[in-house]
Amino acid sequence: MDLRLTGKVAIVTGAGRGIGRAIALTLASEGARVCVNDLFDDRIEAVVAEIRAAGGETLGGRADVTDRAQVASMVERAVDAWGTAHILVNNAGIPAPGMGAGGGQGPFAETKPDAWPRVMDLITYGALNCTYACLQPMLGQQYGRIVSIVSDAGRIGEPRLAPYSMAKAGVIGFSKALAKEVGRYKISVNCVSPGVTQTEGLAGSPVGGAGATPEDEARFQALLRQYPIGRGLGRIGQPQDIANAVAFLVSDRAEWITGQVLSVNGGYSMVG
Repeated sequence: MDLRLTGKVAIVTGAGRGIGRAIALTLASEGARVCVNDLFDDRIEAVVAEIRAAGGETLGGRADVTDRAQVASMVERAVDAWGTAHILVNNAGIPAPGMGAGGGQGPFAETKPDAWPRVMDLITYGALNCTYACLQPMLGQQYGRIVSIVSDAGRIGEPRLAPYSMAKAGVIGFSKALAKEVGRYKISVNCVSPGVTQTEGLAGSPVGGAGATPEDEARFQALLRQYPIGRGLGRIGQPQDIANAVAFLVSDRAEWITGQVLSVNGGYSMVG
C-alpha cells in the first residue's frame, strides 16, 4: 500500500534509538523527509547516516524536548530546510522505571518525590512543547498529523508505575482534547500505545530461545503468557511493530481517524 508520504516533512523526537529510530527509518523509507531528534549527538548521527545510506532525505535536530527554546529552534531548522512540517511524532520519553528487571518503580507510597519531575517533564511537557512548536506551520497550511507514543500504563494503569501511568495518561487526555480543537484545520491527533517492547531501555528483561538459561527461559515464557499473540509468535513487541502503526496513522490513508488510542500490544490489554 502506498502511504503517500513522499515529500512530507516529519519530526520524530527521541529518534536516536529504539522505537523512535524504527519510526524515523520507516517514515524515511516511505519517502518522508525526516528530522531526527535526540538529546545525544552520536545517536542522531547514526540514524541520519542510516537514512542517507538508504537514499532518504534527513537532518539532525538535537534538542532537549523539555526546553521550549531548544524545541522551537529544532522545528525552525526543519522548516527552514524544507518549508514546513507535516508530521510530528512525540516519542521522546523514558522507559517505565525498572520494567527491564521486572521490578517496576515500587508502590507509590514508597517513591521518591524528587524523581517525579523527570518523568512528568520529559513525557508530558515534552509532548506539549513539541506539539506547540509544530502547530504553527500545521495551522498555517491547514494540514498536519500528530502521533504521540504513550503506553498501556496510561490507558489502564499499572501498579508500581503510578507516576509513569499519570504522565502517559496526561498525554492521552491532551491528544483527545487537541484533536477536537484542530480537526477543522485537517490536523489529526492520535496516540499509539505499546505494551512491553524489546528496546535498549528494556535491558535486563528475560530473553528466551537458544542460549537462554533455564531461569531466563522460564521468565520469558511467563512474560509471553501476558501477550496472546506473543505466545503464538514466540516474541514480545518489537520497535517495528510500533513504527508500522505510526506510518499508517500519519498517512492520508488514516485521514478519518483522530482522537484515538491505538494499542499495539499483542493483546496485553483489550479495554475498549
